[in-house]
Amino acid sequence: MPWWSTLLLALGGILLGGAWSLHRQKAPVWVRIAAIILAALAIIAAFFTIPWAD
Repeated sequence: MPWWSTLLLALGGILLGGAWSLHRQKAPVWVRIAAIILAALAIIAAFFTIPWAD
């Protein structure tokens, strides 16, 4: 796995943790949803950047 895929996957995990923290702090719903969407996009991007074996 290339370093940028690992970095994107780590970013997605950090964003998911941030979304959970925002939920616990009772942040507005739109902020929580935005964090979850960004986390999902980072995780999806990580899997799309993995060079799959032919």
